[in-house]
Amino acid sequence: MNNHEIDYKLYGDDMQFVEVELDPGETVIAEAGGLMMMEDGISMETIFGDGSGGGGGGLMGKLLNAGKRVITGESLFMTTFTNEASGKKHVSFASPYPGKIIPMDLSELGGKIICQKDAFLAAAKGVSIGIEFQKKIGVGFFGGEGFLMQRLEGDGLVFVHAGGTIIKKDLSPGEVLRVDTGCLVAMTKEVDYDIQMVKGIKTALFGGEGLFFATLRGPGSVWIQSLPFSRLASRVFAAAPQGGGSSKGEGGIGGLFNMFSND
Repeated sequence: MNNHEIDYKLYGDDMQFVEVELDPGETVIAEAGGLMMMEDGISMETIFGDGSGGGGGGLMGKLLNAGKRVITGESLFMTTFTNEASGKKHVSFASPYPGKIIPMDLSELGGKIICQKDAFLAAAKGVSIGIEFQKKIGVGFFGGEGFLMQRLEGDGLVFVHAGGTIIKKDLSPGEVLRVDTGCLVAMTKEVDYDIQMVKGIKTALFGGEGLFFATLRGPGSVWIQSLPFSRLASRVFAAAPQGGGSSKGEGGIGGLFNMFSND
C-alpha cells in the first residue's frame, strides 16, 4: 500500500460532511477551503500539487505535477492535515453546496477514477490528482462543461462531492448510456467515453438542454448527479432582480442573491 489507510464517517443528508480519523502520523490532503473543523494535534501544511511524487523528483517534477491542476481551474497548492499527536485525531471536510459525498476506495476500483474537475474534496495522502488527457479531439474542443476531467490514481480512499441525488450505474460490456455533460460526476477507467453534439437544431436551440452530451460505453461504473452546481447557479442568478432593483425582502430571492454575492 502506497497511500495512508484512513478511516471516515459521513454525517448529514443533503449538506454532508465527512469526518476523517487519523492515526498518529497519518495524513489526508484536501483542496483549500474544504476544511470544516479539526482537533488539536493536527498540523496543516500547504504543498505544491498533491504531494504524491507522481510528477517526478526535484523542483521541476513538483511544478509539473502542480501545473496540471491549474489546467483544470484548481490552485497550484493543496493542504495536508497530519496527526502529530500520540492518539487518534479527527478532521472534517464539508460539502461546498447541497449534494452527497461519495467515498471511493481506489484499490477496489482498478486504481483510477476519472471525475469532474470540481468534484474532488479530499483523499488519503499518496493519491495522485492530475488532469485526464483526452484521446479524441472532439472531447477536448467540444466538451462543454465536462471536457476537462480530473484523474485520481492510487490505492487509497478519495472523497468526491456531487450535487443533488447521486446514482451509480454499472454498465455491462457494450452497454451505452448518454448523459448531460454537467451531470457526469465520475467513472472508472474501463469506461469508453466521447462527447457528442445534440442532433437536431431545434433540440439544441429550444430544448433547454446543453449542446453536448457524454456518450459512455461499458464495461465499467459511472456516477451521475441530478443537480450540477452550474445548473443551480444559473437558475438562482436568472431569478435574481436585475438593474439594481430592491432586494430587501426577507426570504425573497433578493436575499438569496445577496448571500451568494457576499461570498
